[in-house]
Amino acid sequence: MRVAGLLLAAGAGRRFGTPKALVEHGGALFVESSTGVLLRAGCDPVVVVLGAAADEVRARACLDGAVVVDNPDWATGMGSSLRAGLAALTGVDAVVVLPVDTPGVTAQAVRRLMARAGGQVLARASYDGEPGHPVLIGRAHWPGVAESATGDAGARDYLREHQVLVVPCEDIAAGADVDRPEDLP
Repeated sequence: MRVAGLLLAAGAGRRFGTPKALVEHGGALFVESSTGVLLRAGCDPVVVVLGAAADEVRARACLDGAVVVDNPDWATGMGSSLRAGLAALTGVDAVVVLPVDTPGVTAQAVRRLMARAGGQVLARASYDGEPGHPVLIGRAHWPGVAESATGDAGARDYLREHQVLVVPCEDIAAGADVDRPEDLP
């Protein structure tokens, strides 16, 4: 079973005040840390979708081992980045999707989801009973996810309409996303 990693890192970070890919935390940029999580978990390939400040991200970030994809429609929301990332993937059975603004997600949480991988699977991490990231999407679901991914909702509507395996991860990760500087752990 071959599972890819897909890092969504294209947004402008309006509420944060800068693209979150460029936020430095714990000695690394969010985009570097999140890419590292997917690589350490064993995702192959790891695709990083950039948009806002893409040239600056490329200049500042070490993304060795990842395939970088540009989303020219990044301003339309996360849905376009999800579609761009899925379109860049070939030869894999499933993908773990991770937004760049979830610094508490660990490689262990990604591996826990990957253990459920299959072409038909839909799974997502949960934290204290609340749905979170990452999300595992089997290849059979990609056309439906791509079709429903609009605006900033990403795969949310698709997941709501389908049976999703919930994988508790609060014992090995934190799933909170960082929308504003005061949200940093």
